[in-house]
Amino acid sequence: MGGGPAVVLVGPMGVGKSTVGAILAERLGVTCRDTDRDIVESTGREISEIFLDEGEPAFRELERAAVRTALAEHTGVLALGGGAVLAEETRALLAGHRVAFLEIDVHAAVKRVGLDAPRPLLVINPRQQWRKLMEERRPLYTEVARVTVGTGDRTPEEVADAILDALELKEA
Repeated sequence: MGGGPAVVLVGPMGVGKSTVGAILAERLGVTCRDTDRDIVESTGREISEIFLDEGEPAFRELERAAVRTALAEHTGVLALGGGAVLAEETRALLAGHRVAFLEIDVHAAVKRVGLDAPRPLLVINPRQQWRKLMEERRPLYTEVARVTVGTGDRTPEEVADAILDALELKEA
């Protein structure tokens, strides 16, 4: 499939990047990698702990490094954390890659994420915070994406089908 990941998934928390990524990877005969998981494995700490102990800027630096490494090394499906696109460096690195933006509305996202999940950016008033994050991030997701796929009323398998079709990728 050429250099870099076969597909990069971007989108907000709760949209299903990890779930859809695993399905895509299986269908393409490749592995799936998640940069949030990379950060947890490399630091031995949960993302919420890093946010609380060191703050968002420290986490974002770890995230930029994780994305840079994964884009250089990984040839399968790559799922990025919801805020990875905030970094101009990351957006520049994504240019030329097959990036799919998984989109979801606030009602479906809150249902999927839940109101008590350990999401550091959604601690107070999750619905309002989620809307605010999306207002800030949606233009960045669409900037880096070749395709946008709605996930709200689709199963993860249907989302994977839509991504394969939109990017004209063949199953293994």
